[in-house]
Amino acid sequence: MTQVLKDLGDYLNAALPTDVLQTEVNRCGELTINVRTPAIQKVLTFLRDDPACLFKLLIDVCGVDWPGREMRFDVVYHLLSMKHNQRIRVKVQTDEETPVPTSTTVFKSAGWFEREVWDMYGVIFADHPDLRRILSDYGFEGHPLRKDFPLSGYVEVRYDDEQKRVVYEPVKLTQDYRSFDFLSPWEGRTLPGDEKAEGNR
Repeated sequence: MTQVLKDLGDYLNAALPTDVLQTEVNRCGELTINVRTPAIQKVLTFLRDDPACLFKLLIDVCGVDWPGREMRFDVVYHLLSMKHNQRIRVKVQTDEETPVPTSTTVFKSAGWFEREVWDMYGVIFADHPDLRRILSDYGFEGHPLRKDFPLSGYVEVRYDDEQKRVVYEPVKLTQDYRSFDFLSPWEGRTLPGDEKAEGNR
């Protein structure tokens, strides 16, 4: 399978020499191609329609934040070809101000994925038909999956059923479940949920 993906990478380099910057098959046997940001629609269209590719299914679009880099964001597209039983990862780079062309013109399903990337990372998608928050509330400021997002000082909006109104409260990041207990029940300590095992000892 690795050789098939290498051959596909070579094919894409030959077919799109000015748009594909790099191809790589990683240790897990996954093909990743890095693409010029302005050419993302052209490359996705080629991957969808070319008979050697036929990546008809967009699995997801996600973001990665590299705050130490000038182009700090990667936008990553995962595609699946049912015909050839292959997957491919397509990456573009951008910064906080440079928009990425929307892929909704190629895959309709990209609409919500791109909204999530914008909501969580602040990546702008040019010509997106409905670029608005999808996971955080309407009055939320900032983008919570950025590495430099502060962990305090924000408020959340929720409806309080007792007060019968919308309330604003400081964001509380609960740390209750962050003290991990790695002792096993076989070392003489009963962990929560092992109560039934008490009778069998």
